[in-house]
Amino acid sequence: MAAAHHYGVKVEWQGNKGTGTSGYRDYSRDLLISSEGKSPIEGSSDKPFRGDPTRWNPEELLLVALSQCHLLSYLHVAVTVGVVVTDYADDAVGTMTEDGRGGGAFTEVTLRPRVTVAAQDMVEAARGAHERANELCFIARSVNFPVHHDPVILVGGG
Repeated sequence: MAAAHHYGVKVEWQGNKGTGTSGYRDYSRDLLISSEGKSPIEGSSDKPFRGDPTRWNPEELLLVALSQCHLLSYLHVAVTVGVVVTDYADDAVGTMTEDGRGGGAFTEVTLRPRVTVAAQDMVEAARGAHERANELCFIARSVNFPVHHDPVILVGGG
């Protein structure tokens, strides 16, 4: 039987400067994301959309979700195929294209994980584990654009 998992977050707009949304320039895009028992995240829109560049925007959070999900799926797959991962970092990039009608969509994301494994004989299995991790990642399976992987596999202790 398939398990269903439910999630909840609270998003509170903090941008009323006294006149609400009386005009496009009359309000801030600042918000606070929270969930019980977790540190809050300060959010806003991206700077081109009148947002605060010091706060996380939804586009960045989507990249975070894809990168984090892939990392966690990858670590699981690594264990199952006998790869000992000693370090993992990702510099993910994504492209969102506006449609000229006020909307837009992501067209692609590339995850660029830099994975360190414990031994040379683990390199090929470590490289192949990215494909299986992508198949298992709930977030990657939920988006309608390609999620590419450009991994670098290093060998080192740890």
